[in-house]
Amino acid sequence: MMRESPLFPHFEDLPEILPIFPLTGVLLLPGGALPLNIFEPRYLAMVDEAMKTNRLIGMVQPRHEENADDPFAKNLFNIGCAGRVTGFEETEDGRYQITLTGVCRYKITEEQDMLNGFRRVTPDWSDFREDMKAEGPCLDIERSRMTGLLKRYFEANGLTCDWEAVEVTPDERLITCLAMVCPLEPKEKQALLEAENCRIRAEMFLNLLEMAVRESESGCGSGCTH
Repeated sequence: MMRESPLFPHFEDLPEILPIFPLTGVLLLPGGALPLNIFEPRYLAMVDEAMKTNRLIGMVQPRHEENADDPFAKNLFNIGCAGRVTGFEETEDGRYQITLTGVCRYKITEEQDMLNGFRRVTPDWSDFREDMKAEGPCLDIERSRMTGLLKRYFEANGLTCDWEAVEVTPDERLITCLAMVCPLEPKEKQALLEAENCRIRAEMFLNLLEMAVRESESGCGSGCTH
């Protein structure tokens, strides 16, 4: 059975230690909803622990290039987004199907000892207080430009879309949803996550779509040189 979560915490209530779920190519943004299928024992334990406390789990992408000057560079990007478990279902075969709703981004300052096989970090929330404010006014996106790009991008990637829903969804919510679901490269998703605000994120997202469409229509993939 699905069950609803309590209200989100206030900024001052965000925890000093956060369990993390490293996952390549997966983007969670504040206000976005991320469905996850949990089956590994260590992550089942992570969800159990989260459900006993504040229901917060930090999504973060692994980073594969080495950088000896940064202790996190060899395995994690330094910025992730915490989500609260807002939907939970246990399947007959022991998996958890959960929904994380994005609450606030964080910067990793230190890694803690593992607990039951899952990783934990000390998060610094201080740069991201604005993430927890109510959804702001419309971004005034040029809808005709965005819809045109989306149609070309979705066609090139064999994706389908409810265009009526696109038309009636507020700008900020739409950009959050599209940025999370579009099959962008992991580094591109990280750049969207780290964007200073929703307006910058929206323009960055449209520019990424434009580049992807241009490459696709010219028959040039990401490894192409000019």
